[in-house]
Amino acid sequence: MRRLNILNLLLSFILIFPLTSDYTSLLNAQIQPDSVLLKEIFKIWAIDNHSHVFPFNQEIVNQSEPKDALGTVPFPYPVRLRVDNPEYIKAWHSLYNYSYSDMDSAHTKDALHNKYLLMREKREDWPVWILDQVRIQTAFVNLPKLGPGQQNNRFRWVPLADVLMIPFRVSNDTVSLKKGIMQILTELKMDSLPEKLTNYTSQVVTTILERWKEEGAIAIKIAVAYQRTLNFSDVKETEVEDVYTALLRNEMVSASKYKALQDYLFRYLAIESGRIGFAVHIHTGIGADPYFDVSGSNPMLLEPVLNDPIMRQTTFVLIHGGWPFEKQGGILTIKPNVYIDFSAQTFLRSTRALSETLREWLEWYPEKVLFGTDAYSDPNTPLSDWEEKIWLSNYSSRTALAVALSGMMKDDEITEERALEIARLVLRENAIRLYKLDGN
Repeated sequence: MRRLNILNLLLSFILIFPLTSDYTSLLNAQIQPDSVLLKEIFKIWAIDNHSHVFPFNQEIVNQSEPKDALGTVPFPYPVRLRVDNPEYIKAWHSLYNYSYSDMDSAHTKDALHNKYLLMREKREDWPVWILDQVRIQTAFVNLPKLGPGQQNNRFRWVPLADVLMIPFRVSNDTVSLKKGIMQILTELKMDSLPEKLTNYTSQVVTTILERWKEEGAIAIKIAVAYQRTLNFSDVKETEVEDVYTALLRNEMVSASKYKALQDYLFRYLAIESGRIGFAVHIHTGIGADPYFDVSGSNPMLLEPVLNDPIMRQTTFVLIHGGWPFEKQGGILTIKPNVYIDFSAQTFLRSTRALSETLREWLEWYPEKVLFGTDAYSDPNTPLSDWEEKIWLSNYSSRTALAVALSGMMKDDEITEERALEIARLVLRENAIRLYKLDGN
């Protein structure tokens, strides 16, 4: 009788207090990827929506190999990005025929030596060779320019456009032009910024966007969350003409007035990008700085812009999926002009955690989810540089995708055929449709 009472009490507790997300995660942790589905997912040639893959660097090849093969990082990184993350051993096995299962200093020197030998052998074929090893057909590269080994259809350029909306540096009671805008003026063969705001937008912003398009850019990137919040007000040109003029004359303005000018320029950029045919990639979620303003990067702050009827012709891609606001980011894909990728989550979070986020997104709008690695270069960590990061991100992404889809299959939400179809959507077909790419 006592046992029965205890059982009834437990059942009553469960009915009153449903399983929390933490307990649900424990249950999901038992889901293993379907072996057939996992194998098929690793066969798909993917399109990487966001990366910082470096071109071939002759100087690195010619220099002597670092004494410390693992290297050091500028501040304490999260676990999966640390140089002693044992997951990198799998990358070395796959890429450099590493024959050990540890990170002994003598052994890691062998791994680095093998890497340098391959780089010297492949030379400008090195970036493409790395893509081949991870079955990435095309990588979108967010760098100032494409370089050696990237002048082919395997790499597509995504220029950073922040300087167009924040052209002035205002600090210590001084105003000056940012280096990036000065470089753009040189490229446009202009001696200075136009005197009027309307001329700045038409002669500089629109002109450089159109030139980038001619040079093969496929989208623009806005990483302004590193400088300010993603809250953009609807500001009219007439409200900020005097602010632009004052800054041009090196006169100080209040922070609120400069923000208003930035808000206006952001909206102008977005509207023009839609007209030209660019998708607008926006950094959302945590950044690569321990003092980054995380709360200011919540993608929900963008909702007034996304809802604005004037923006209906512009496609926005929420880079990094807004993590740790990934739920909010995923919900925003209900808007017809919003897509989302999970780049950076691929190495900041565990494969299991990523799979749970992917499942939520795929149960919502699978046609809006894009694969991305955010692979970036760090010459101070030669065995966890962009090559190893793209391997780790690719491996983690495909495994997480298989886990998410296997769980959906197990719960009879989708068939095995539909699971593979969704995998192809995420890894390539969504990007092909969005950017109007050749699918071959």
